[in-house]
Amino acid sequence: MNSDSNQQRRRLTIATRESRLALWQAHHVQSLLSERGLDVDLLGMTTQGDQILDRSLSQVGGKGLFVKELEVALENGQADLAVHSLKDVPMDLPQGFHLGCVMEREDPRDAWVSPGYATLQDLPQGATVGTSSLRRTVLLRALRPDLKIEPLRGNLDTRLRKLDEGLYAGIVLAAAGLKRLGLLERIRHIFEISEMLPAAGQGALGIEIRSDRHDVQEALNALSDQTTWLAVEAERAVSRTMGGSCSMPLAAHASVHGEYLTLRAAWGDVQVAGPLVSAKLTAEVADLSAARALGVEVAHQLIAAGAQVTKPA
Repeated sequence: MNSDSNQQRRRLTIATRESRLALWQAHHVQSLLSERGLDVDLLGMTTQGDQILDRSLSQVGGKGLFVKELEVALENGQADLAVHSLKDVPMDLPQGFHLGCVMEREDPRDAWVSPGYATLQDLPQGATVGTSSLRRTVLLRALRPDLKIEPLRGNLDTRLRKLDEGLYAGIVLAAAGLKRLGLLERIRHIFEISEMLPAAGQGALGIEIRSDRHDVQEALNALSDQTTWLAVEAERAVSRTMGGSCSMPLAAHASVHGEYLTLRAAWGDVQVAGPLVSAKLTAEVADLSAARALGVEVAHQLIAAGAQVTKPA
């Protein structure tokens, strides 16, 4: 009976969205946990964010729509952990949930994908570019004010299909997703951080668990990457302080240099074309609390320079 009990504890279920990228991420975590002697199953789910494709995320409730159903599965015991693209995770999780793990980051940058144009600068005047990210919208306008920015929703494969159908001259996607799915050949250009600042948490995977699942936390500790976690904690603190959600045209990225973090952030007005508000700060960061403090300070710099805070709904 004792043996059966131990075996029970060693079987975990991962809640995941059913897009090809989400399943890749879940299988990746499944493989790493399996290597550590755990039996791991997947529970595929369709979220509201996957179902509502005719409106932008900022109009229908934000990126939390991608995680709500997974949290319900954690709450009712159907699943033990949920794997997310960290940039899709709300800045404040519901009571009783927390990030149990942040894994080593893939490329955090944005990628230019286009069948006909090698770079954004090669586009003709007034060309149509697809994205539903308010961050990418303001950054694209800063680079090319003449472009027509049109909404682009759906999972990665859906977005590529819409591009191939000729609806856009080009689209901007996270480089990490394309690399993880073996789609490097679709990338025409990767924007440098100085060209297009990434979203908070972009390229990193976060694993959400119930706060009382100490057994799951113990299993996840070996998967965490402290360097990545410090960086994304600072980035997410910028967004949290600004009232951040997908309705916030905000970018934040931290680079690690030994014991120091350099945190850059940028904000733009979606309604009025104009220059971006930017901030940058370097500080010694030894723990998550210090990373959060750096993020708060950078957010205050943005606000002092004219960036607008999003008020809670």
